[in-house]
Amino acid sequence: MKFTKMNGCGNDYVYINGFVEKVENPKELAKKVSDRHFGIGSDGLILIVPSDKADFCMRMFNADGSEGEMCGNGIRCVAKYVYDHKMTDKTEISVETKAGIKYLDLTVEDEKVTKVKVDMGEPILEPKKIPVRSEKKRVVNEPIAVAEKTWNMTCVSMGNPHAVVFVEDTGSLEIEKYGPLFENHELFPNRTNTEFVQVLNRNEINMRVWERGSGETLACGTGTCASVVACILNGYTDEKVLVHLLGGDLEIEYEKTTNHVFMTGPAETVFEGELL
Repeated sequence: MKFTKMNGCGNDYVYINGFVEKVENPKELAKKVSDRHFGIGSDGLILIVPSDKADFCMRMFNADGSEGEMCGNGIRCVAKYVYDHKMTDKTEISVETKAGIKYLDLTVEDEKVTKVKVDMGEPILEPKKIPVRSEKKRVVNEPIAVAEKTWNMTCVSMGNPHAVVFVEDTGSLEIEKYGPLFENHELFPNRTNTEFVQVLNRNEINMRVWERGSGETLACGTGTCASVVACILNGYTDEKVLVHLLGGDLEIEYEKTTNHVFMTGPAETVFEGELL
């Protein structure tokens, strides 16, 4: 079975072309290939499969085998894969995900995709739809007790759940200590991704992320979008923000007129190989 290792800002996945390869048990395969000692090493597995609703369909599995709704960095790499492998010649494509159909604009240089802009859709703020247990209409700057400490969180879904927490310094954060406690907190019925955000100015933030099912990753596209939405809701930034992640930078823009969030960032191929 042939595969391609790709990454977006260091958020790396193993990609398999479901048009030509048949994956019997993607959850087990995700755990196998993600292992950084005995496998290929990745944050998860992404299958590119046919769709009757869009140009392509993406199925995303975390390193622990759980299936995720959406992956912002992953979907940019899907766009690069299908164009670079000549599965399409279009520079505007649609991709079906468990979080709905996403629309992507591809930047091409020397017949290869270098950058992708994704319409990530509307942020979801209703607690039941995120989901987060709350009786309020929105969870904005609400207290949560984690590790005998009270934090303030803002909850947003960009197709998958995010709890955004603002901190003074992301560099000194003990994310291995706090990340799992947020992820498995009783307030999140489906677990949650957690973003720890340091606001630098009105147009720039630092972010670290603890991803549900994968632990700390170098970047998270949906989490980056959720973080900027949370910044705007709390009055910390303007609508266009450069987000600094451990694996690189992403440009996020919230468009008031459509209530959509747009993400622009790189997509890179690392290597190709074959599973025996």
